[in-house]
Amino acid sequence: MQFKKRQLLSQIEGHLSDKRHTIITGARQVGKTSILRMLYKQLLEEEKKAFFLSFEDIRILQSANEHPDRVFHHVALEPKPIMEGEAESRLYLLIDEVQYAKDPTNFLKYLYDKYESNVKVIATGSSAFYIDRKFKDSLAGRKRIFNLLPLSFSEYLLFKERENLQVEVDNLRKRTEYQSPFREELERLLFEYLLFGGYPAVVLENDPREKQFLLDELKNAYVKRDMLESGVAREGKFYLLLQLLADQVGNLTNKNELATTLQLDAKTVDNYLYILEKCYHVFMVRPFFRNLRKELTKMPKVYFNDLGLRNAFLNRFGEIPLRADKGQLLENYYFCQFRHTYKMDQIKYWRTADKQEIDFILEESFDTGKALEIKWNKGNFKPKKYRKFTEAYPHFELGCLGATDFYRF
Repeated sequence: MQFKKRQLLSQIEGHLSDKRHTIITGARQVGKTSILRMLYKQLLEEEKKAFFLSFEDIRILQSANEHPDRVFHHVALEPKPIMEGEAESRLYLLIDEVQYAKDPTNFLKYLYDKYESNVKVIATGSSAFYIDRKFKDSLAGRKRIFNLLPLSFSEYLLFKERENLQVEVDNLRKRTEYQSPFREELERLLFEYLLFGGYPAVVLENDPREKQFLLDELKNAYVKRDMLESGVAREGKFYLLLQLLADQVGNLTNKNELATTLQLDAKTVDNYLYILEKCYHVFMVRPFFRNLRKELTKMPKVYFNDLGLRNAFLNRFGEIPLRADKGQLLENYYFCQFRHTYKMDQIKYWRTADKQEIDFILEESFDTGKALEIKWNKGNFKPKKYRKFTEAYPHFELGCLGATDFYRF
């Protein structure tokens, strides 16, 4: 099987020389294992001492749970010099699905504290890895986390084997007056991306019906695993919450209204939302305020991590130009693209008491950034409408992104 190189890979490669653990997290089926196998292959080609272990293998998992040292019984190397700190060269331990360990934090902490000089751990951890009941963050200073997202639109073109269109996107981004002869083809692929999203297996499948089947499998099998491993008892309510959130992407999330609709208490809804964020299915964008207290207490806006999964929860796979929710899809699309460049705490929205709103505030420093309104048709953008914001924050560049600006991020 030929692996496609992800944009995050070069950052991860740059961390291999660091003694801290390299942890790759993200939603299930987003490509973490593929990246780990690619790194393993690369290390072997460089004649490094590298070993790939999966905690889905019950024998290996049992050994790790008995004692962290016992994982070395599963590598083709005498464990004694490793355990005594006498290894002649560094050993690379690549661990898939580390969250299945009984106590992943202490397992990783033990390996770092005892073997930091000669054992480099590169591990993947799915959603449950960061649910606080299972993972207590006592690894400060011992790890760096890399979050793997569904494919960006640029990566999507690579997976579709349209590298020539990646070049076109770069040209469009760099040259303002450039008119691409592939504009219609890029638009067709954009609409497909808006419809089916960026999960690698879905992108690599060409049959639209099979794409829907794969998304249904993600929805019904993998999301359910997240739910069960997170201790959610009321499956029906959890799925209904996901449907409600899917229908209101880009809108304010009122937890009390959701609780009333679902006939659940607000504390349970809050817990479900927490789990959905930690499982990388939805993200909450906070309001932009210079008063931090207001920023933390005001209602967030919700976006999905993947457009295809969002559409699957609503069973909406109609043609994009004809859809009533195409504006929501475009707004969620730009959020997904921003996530490949900006940290979550840099992505905000702005809204006043009289309901003036700017969809996205991208903070590049405390006093500068971008204020971006999303309109399917940019002709509907009226800059004067946002004078209150531009007067209050003159160093934030106001702009609008439409359906034809997909290449800008």
